[in-house]
Order: sequence, then structure tokens, then C-alpha cells
Amino acid sequence: MTITARSGIAVPLLLLICLFGSAEWARGLLRQKPDSSSPPSSQQSGQAPGQGSQLTVPSRPQNPIYSGEQGPQKSDIQFVPATRTVTIKLQVQDPNGYFLPNIRRENFAVYEDGVRQKNVDVEVEHAAVSLALLVEAGGRYHELNKLLGFEIPAITRHALEVLGRDDKIAVFKYAGKLENLADFNQGREVLQSASDHFNAPPVSETNFYDALLETLNRMRDLSDRKAVIVVSSGEDTFSKASNQQVLEASRTSGTPIYVVGLTELMKREAATYGPTAPFARIDWDTAEKQLETIAKDSGGRAYMIQSDVDLPAVYDDIMENLRIRYVITYVSSNPSSAGPPRSIRVDLIDPKTGQALKIRDASGKPVAAKVYLQETFTPKSASC
Repeated sequence: MTITARSGIAVPLLLLICLFGSAEWARGLLRQKPDSSSPPSSQQSGQAPGQGSQLTVPSRPQNPIYSGEQGPQKSDIQFVPATRTVTIKLQVQDPNGYFLPNIRRENFAVYEDGVRQKNVDVEVEHAAVSLALLVEAGGRYHELNKLLGFEIPAITRHALEVLGRDDKIAVFKYAGKLENLADFNQGREVLQSASDHFNAPPVSETNFYDALLETLNRMRDLSDRKAVIVVSSGEDTFSKASNQQVLEASRTSGTPIYVVGLTELMKREAATYGPTAPFARIDWDTAEKQLETIAKDSGGRAYMIQSDVDLPAVYDDIMENLRIRYVITYVSSNPSSAGPPRSIRVDLIDPKTGQALKIRDASGKPVAAKVYLQETFTPKSASC
């Protein structure tokens, strides 16, 4: 009986101890379970304490498709005095000149006169464009003119294919003089007809410099996003203007020039006629370098095509470089609506750490980013 009485007391006590232990164990599990509404800790996410995030962008070709160097990439800053609103349009590129997408608002740190600006808004713009297409349409040598008659229609058609609904284009051809085939206000059917009826041109002079200068002058009054696409071998035989005048106009016109160079095609065609052909003495390498310099000085790019197969990639690169901008908007912390020029700087940062933003492509390779932005702006209605 003594043993039975002790067992009767011990069993309930043992049950209480077990229940108490189970409750503590359950509470411990609840304390360890992460809150699904809060972000994981550094240890749970696999990151070391203090480690930031990184941006992933699509993988792009390892080399640029343009030749030589690209020129300075323009930014645009507008200031509205009544509201002190600043709007910046700029490009962010990788080392090969490709646009870097996916950069978010929180990755942009904007500094005006050294003061970081608040409430910065960021969007991506795909602007409508106005293009002047200038094509070579003659020369002194019938054999090379036949090549132009074959290549120019294909090059023109590809240009029309990349145009958007709100884009505008004018088409010019040149030989001894400049001729307007289609103006900005004409329909696409006129442009298509001009392309379809381009035949092998007659023998003539090739006054490239005069034609390009006149085309740039016609673009000066356009306020849209604009450019000249030049389809040329770079050969000039009798222009009144010089190469130096063309370079000066390229630097000051405010219109980027994108060159679709025919020098490689011409060089290959000339080689089929042997060293005794009259055009065998043309220095195509110098012509190519001059085209690259014209494009660079204007802020554009030069593409030396090997065949028609290159054209889709060339026009895609031109339109990406011309159309796409990051648009940054903020209300200036400076209370003044006028005054002297202000310094402006945009950094790409990791918002978690405040350090420089780390960017990798889809394969995990680090990508360096270049922000193209002018150093100052004057607080008035517009600054270029």
C-alpha cells in the first residue's frame, strides 16, 4: 500500500513536468521561426553582416560593334524656376557602350552643389527621334557605283524598319550635289519608293564634305532628339569645304552623326579588279579613320560593315544609343530660382550600404558602369 500511494502521487507530477517541458519546447520553436513579413537576417540570407546587394543586368557582347571610339555622350538638364524642379536626362553605359538597364530609383544618389537631394524620381525614356539619312549616290568609277546601287537600297530599307510610329526621317543622297529624296513630313510610302528606285548612279564627283555640312545645317532648327545617319565610303573628290570644317561643324552642331561606313565593302570590291585599276590607289584606310573621327567628334558612332548581315545589329545599336535615357527628377534643395552655375553629380549606390553599386551580368561577371553627365548647370529654363 505504501508503494501504491507513492505511485499515485508520482504519476500526476510526472505528467505536469512533461507538459511544462513540451510547452517550453514549443515556445522555443516559435521564437526561432522567422517572421514571414520581415526580411531575413544576414545569416539567413547567406550574406555576411553589413554585406550589400548587387544589380544583375543582361549579358551583352564582349566588344562594341562600333569602330574606333565613341564621342562624348550628351546629357540634358532642364530647370523650372517656378517650382525649382530639375529634370536630368542621361545615359548609363557599360565599357562597351551598351545601355545598362534595371537600375532603380534607390540606386541613384543626386548631389547638387555637394548636397544630396531628396525625393528623387527616376524613369526610363524611349524618345521619338528625327533622323536625316544621308547616302552616297555617285562617284568617279562605274565599277564602284554598281556596288552602291546594290548596297544602298538594303541599307535604306533597314533604316525604315527601325522607325517607330512617332519618329520622323528625311532622306538625302549626294554625289556632285545634295538632293532631298524625302522630307520629314512625308509618309513612309514615299521613303519606301525612294529606296526601291535607287539604281546604280552615273559617274560624277563625290562631294561628301559639302553634303554633310548642308545636312547638318538643315538639322539645326530641330529641337527633338535628332541625329544624322551617314552611309558613305568617306571618299571626297571635289568639295569646297575641307575635312577640318566638317570636324568643326560636327563638334558644334549639337547633332550626333552615326556613320555606316562602306570602306570595307569598297576595299574588297576594288581588290577584285587588281592593282592596276584606277581606283586601286584610293586610300580607304584614311577615309575610314576620317569617318570614325567625324562620328566621334559629334558624339555619335561609326560602324564599318562587312555585309548586309551586319545591318540589323548596327541599327539596333544606333537606336538604343539615341533613344534611351534615364530621366531623373527632383525639387532642388536650393531655395533660389536663379543664380550662378551649380555643380551636379549622380552616383550609383547600394542603398543598404551607401557604397558604390555592384553590377554583374547574367553570367556573374562584374560590369563597370559609366554615368554620362555634364558637370554643371545654370538654373534657368533649359540647359544643354
